[in-house]
This record gives sequence, structure tokens and C-alpha cells, in this order.
Amino acid sequence: MLKVLPKETASMLTRDGIRLDADIYRPDAEGKFPVLLMRQPYGRAIASTVVYAHPTWYAAQGYIVVIQDVRGRGTSEGEFKLFANETEDGFDSINWAANLPGSNGKVGMYGFSYQGMTQLYAASTNPPALKTICPAMLGSDLYADWAYEGGAFCLQTNLAWALQLATETARLRNDETAYQKLFNASRNLPLFEPIPARPEILENLAPDSFYHDWVKNSQPGEYWQQLSPNLETVDLPMLHIGGWFDTYMRGTLNLYKKIVARSAYRQQLIVGPWSHLPWSRQVGTVDFGTAAASPIDTWQIRWFNHFLKGLDTGLLAEPPISLFEMGSNQWRSFDVWPNNNFKSYYLASTGLANIREDSGTLRETLSEICCQDVFVHDPWRAVPSLGGHATFPPGSFDRSSLDCRADILTYTSEPLTEDLYLAGDVAVEIWCRADTPSFDLCAVLSQVKPNGSVWNFTQGYARVNPGEKTNPLRIELQPTCIKIAKGNALRLSLSAACFPAYAINPGTGAAPSETRLMEMQIITVTVNSGGDSPSQVLLPVLF
Repeated sequence: MLKVLPKETASMLTRDGIRLDADIYRPDAEGKFPVLLMRQPYGRAIASTVVYAHPTWYAAQGYIVVIQDVRGRGTSEGEFKLFANETEDGFDSINWAANLPGSNGKVGMYGFSYQGMTQLYAASTNPPALKTICPAMLGSDLYADWAYEGGAFCLQTNLAWALQLATETARLRNDETAYQKLFNASRNLPLFEPIPARPEILENLAPDSFYHDWVKNSQPGEYWQQLSPNLETVDLPMLHIGGWFDTYMRGTLNLYKKIVARSAYRQQLIVGPWSHLPWSRQVGTVDFGTAAASPIDTWQIRWFNHFLKGLDTGLLAEPPISLFEMGSNQWRSFDVWPNNNFKSYYLASTGLANIREDSGTLRETLSEICCQDVFVHDPWRAVPSLGGHATFPPGSFDRSSLDCRADILTYTSEPLTEDLYLAGDVAVEIWCRADTPSFDLCAVLSQVKPNGSVWNFTQGYARVNPGEKTNPLRIELQPTCIKIAKGNALRLSLSAACFPAYAINPGTGAAPSETRLMEMQIITVTVNSGGDSPSQVLLPVLF
């Protein structure tokens, strides 16, 4: 490792004359070096060290590291508008970074979440100096992969993020009153106001927040197409990074699938057992062992050494996909994403799957007997979020007490007679209906241990709008890679809410921005199984 010079601060001007500020970390050595660029909205001193090594560590590996405040954040000039300026500003920043003293003209980018998105916006302009990117935990389709899931508004993550950004805006404006109120709201989310998805504090103190447009545009369309990065002409080596319990895992995987299908370059995918942050061995209340500690910093240096320094790291001789297998708690390698290995587990019931644990079952053969399970969703006591990818705290928890609720259907297999290995996409197809024009369905897959504890490992959510086809309703769950040990059983839990991860469906079909708390309806949901209603779980079994 090289010694690193003291941090320096430098500025550049965008094409429209806005000053952007950055911290620069340089090796204390002779010669020219590639540049690693991160662009972020949270203050450049943070440098995403909640998940990555400090920039000095990267500089010590022989790189000039540039951490830049995006427009209107930190000390950079201009007005911050979510994602709006990252395309042109990204292009200008890459050209500037490539021409810094000591640069060899090659630029790579890294960062997760917003810092991952800045990579995609910059790459969409095809700047000549940009040679590779490492996008982590993001959604290139901002509607389906970020703001909404299965058509349902991701209330908790969107609201918490909007409050965080609005609080920072108040700080930059030196508005202590607004800052204190927004900070307090971020620690105790305002979820029970007259219109729950439109809290008054954001309406009054952050009228320019992106949140208002996001909650108002509840269907895919032109707004989301224009806001999302256009990647049609982008082809670069990319290191894609995700987590099984990250709220943007579907975005990470969708981007990987889209790019790898047409790329002329190496596309690497690595997925750990992590949530959005931190990337550590414990997620929820499960400890995945020492192998789960993040290897991303060393992976990225190896990646950059190959594509920015031309070093033979042996990277291309290895499989391009590395997945952490929960249960065995070890990494597994794949040549391609496993996507053609579905095995069906069919739902069967005596009609009391919300009352008795032994009523609803998962079977490998379809029952000839048709059955109905009926449960009632009451917005007064909506099923709460517990772990998974879309709530705080995320991860795996024992949900045995939650599954005892009468507004949750459970279907459990017999204990496994041999270990079951799953890797890939997960889905359920449920034959269902409700007595209201619209309803939601949350699907959670867990493993049931011999002591009766129930540990979630993947879940998904879907909203059925008026007039939409529901027979069957297909719900895409988070992809997974897990070993279910012999003696454990599989369980599917179904409910009509997962609050506050998702905005509660009022039953009317009204958008979240128009849904009043007092207008939410009680919803009766019927789930059919067996016979000509083959409700089923589609599991990616490794044979």
C-alpha cells in the first residue's frame, strides 16, 4: 500500500457555470494514476463510509479518489433537484476528473443507492474517459424498482428518505426551526395523518421535495420514463452489487439481466446477505457468520486494477456471479443467473389456514380438492411489517407470533427429508379475490425450524387495482440463495397488508396521494387452492 497525501479540496464548473466541490485523495507517489469518482448528496465527508472503506484506503491502492458533492448539496452551488441534473453534471465531472493533475485519463465510478444512480446517469452520456462502474443497490427503473413494488407505494422507505433529504436541505438553508421539526419527524415517522401518504410536515416544510411527485404518480408512465436514466446505448464493464434484504435488490438484478444480455464486456454480480446498510454479518436477528462480512472493497480494487490499470487479476477466469448462500453461510459461484429451475409447491387447506397451523399446507402435488380460505383485513389493526427488505429494521426475524394472527394465512410443508437448495428468482401465483374493487397481497416465505420458530428469507408485495386480472395473481418475491436444512419446513404467509412498509390499500382503488385515513375499508379476501385453482409457490430449486 502507498502512503496518501493530505486531503485537498478542489472545484469545477459545470457547463452552465455551477461550482461543484470535491475532496481529492492522492497517493504519495510518482507517476499517473486512474481516478475513482463518487458523486453524492449527503456531504462528501461521509464518502459512503457506512458501507465502503474510507477514500484514503482506496488512494493507498494507487488511485486518485474524488468524492464530490452533487449540485445543491454539501458546499456545491446550485439547486438540488432529485436526479434532475445528474446526467449532464455527471458527464462534466468525469471529464474534469480525467484531466486532474496526476490522472492517467481513465475514470471509474463507485457508490451505492443515490451514489449508484449517479453512475448510471453519467454513463448514459457515454463519456470517453469513463471505463467502468460499480453500481450497488439501486433501481434503474425508478417506478418499479425504487418508488413502488408490485404497484404498491413503498411508504416507509420513501418517506424516511424524503425526510432525510429535506432535513439536510433545511440545514443548508440555515433554517433551524425546520431542521429540528424534520429531524424529529425522521425519528418518528408521521404515518397516521388525515392522508397518511401526504404528511403535513413535508407539505409545509419541504414543498419542493421529490416525494410529492412520487406519491402523486402512482402508475408507470411518462413521468417515470423521463426521470429514469436512459441506458439504451450504455455498454461498460460493470460490477453489480446487491443484498438479499436490500429494498432495491430487484433493481440490481434487473439492471444486471438487462446489461448482461447485450453487453460486449464483463458483467459481474455479487450478492451478499445484506440489507441496504450496513453490509455486515448480522441482518435482523440472524448472524450469517464471518464469510458474510463485506468483501466489496477488495472486490472493487481487484475490478479497478483489471479495467483501469490493465493488470491480470485472474478475474475473467472465474465465474461472473457470486451469491452468498444463507443457511450454509458460504459463497457460491455461477456462470449464469439460475432462472430455469422452478419447482412448484401447491397450496392446500381445510379452510382454516388463518386459524390453525395444521390447516394450510404446501405440497409437491396438486390437491384434487378445491378449497377456500377467507380472512379479513382491518385497517385499524393492519398486519405490521417485520423484517424482509422493505421496512426498518430489515432482515430475518422470528415471525412465529405474527403468523398466529387471524388475518394471515399460513401454508406449511412437511419437514424436509433432505437439504433443499434454492438459488434464483422466486414467485407465487395465488388464485384470489376480494369484496372491494382493490386489495393488496403480501407473500412471505420462511423456514420453520423444529422448535417452532419461523424465519423469513424472502417476500414480495402486489396491489390489485380495479379491473385487473387476479386469477392467478403473480407476485415476484425477492430473489434468494439459501440452504433449507433437513428437518426444517417451508412456510408461505399471506396477508393483505404489510404496514408501514407499504401504504395501506383503502379498497377503493384510490391512489395513495388521495387516500384518507378515515376512508380505509375493511376488506375480505378469499384465496382458492387445489383443483382448478392451483395456487402455488415457484421455487428455484438447485438439483
